Amino acid sequence: MTCNMTKTIKKIKEEIALIQTLNELEEHVANQDHRKGVIKAIESRRKQLLKEQALEDKYLSMNQYENDIFKRQSDAFICGIDEVGRGPLAGPVVACAVILNKGHHYLGLDDSKKVSAKKRAILNEDLKKNVYSYAYGVVPSEEIDQYNIYHATQIAMQRAIDDLKVRPSHLLIDAMKLDNDIPQTSIIKGDAKSVSIAAASIMAKEYRDNYMRDLANHFPEYGFESNVGYGTKQHLEAINTFGVIKEHRKTFEPIKSMLK
Repeated sequence: MTCNMTKTIKKIKEEIALIQTLNELEEHVANQDHRKGVIKAIESRRKQLLKEQALEDKYLSMNQYENDIFKRQSDAFICGIDEVGRGPLAGPVVACAVILNKGHHYLGLDDSKKVSAKKRAILNEDLKKNVYSYAYGVVPSEEIDQYNIYHATQIAMQRAIDDLKVRPSHLLIDAMKLDNDIPQTSIIKGDAKSVSIAAASIMAKEYRDNYMRDLANHFPEYGFESNVGYGTKQHLEAINTFGVIKEHRKTFEPIKSMLK
């Protein structure tokens, strides 16, 4: 095939934008066109396709735990579980339990801390609309102080599981063990290794961040909309100035020492 130099750069860019594979891009006649605009367009599309392929490869690798379970039980309800909010000085610890839909394809799922706020919000809405089942478990600051944060996290996770519309066949949990009779796998850094846990991570963070933004409307002095309860300089200064509120964890330092 010979290069059609009569085509405008704009027209060739439009054609290149429609190319879906690297092989197709490398074989395209536009590679014979030495105009700078065309060369730049080809290189830009190549980078984009490589990025998309990397996301696809990661997504496939993050299905390994799920695939292993499906090999043993094809009709399994696999539930991913993760939490957010163990470290803050204020607000609840929130867990999410998620059973993904069949044939899912949520490219970009990862540990919620590694996903941009914009992408996280898009993924969260997509997940809420399409997953088979999801539920949240919330443990407020009073219970965190009563039980300790580790036990409170377990309680939040169990509450989320109990609110699902079906009983899971297997639990994939991010670095925790739960005291129930459901078969479970605890995975260190599970939110970066399992699509089910990553989905739970995204949804739990979005839920808690929204909760803290709402709390900021009632207590604007503490900056909860940005610090989400963590002990930032501004947050600590606000505690010193305005005092401790109900949402603060009284057993967490430096609040514990402040109350002595």
